Amino acid sequence: MDSKKTSEKSFSQLALFTFSGLIVVVDQMTKYVGNSNLTEHMPVAVIPGFDLLLAYNRGAAFSFLNDAGGWQRWLLTGISFAVSGFLVAWLIKLPKTQRLLGFALSLILGGAVGNLIDRMLAGYVIDFISLYFMDYRFATFNIADAAISIGAALMILDIVMDFRQSNGANTAT
Repeated sequence: MDSKKTSEKSFSQLALFTFSGLIVVVDQMTKYVGNSNLTEHMPVAVIPGFDLLLAYNRGAAFSFLNDAGGWQRWLLTGISFAVSGFLVAWLIKLPKTQRLLGFALSLILGGAVGNLIDRMLAGYVIDFISLYFMDYRFATFNIADAAISIGAALMILDIVMDFRQSNGANTAT
């Protein structure tokens, strides 16, 4: 690989890892502010359908394993650490032409590391964003969770776009 291609790939990798780092910083800052200024399980209305609601999630998504007795902290920490390592390796090897996938992976990585920090330091993930409709309240979440969800949606979009592109190429021949 010549030096121009190496520097271009390094730049795009730097941008993706910087973006992941920015997500971690914003996530941790907002969790700190929420944890410092909110009372657990006491919603603060922002606008209809949106509250700030402090919750400590000792489990996984949607509080799965929340009441498992403590062992889940280390299991989920290990899984988060392994997934983060896998994502770092994938981003390093990802061709720079796969911009959407790179952006999706950097969102997921930033979210995974943001929640990993919580789990390692406190044993739980700090959630504080609460969306609801009438009496139905969606799971409380945080910036890291939102980044992971958006990244996953973008990965699906990337797969669909690749499938359509390859199907179009196959039908054109």
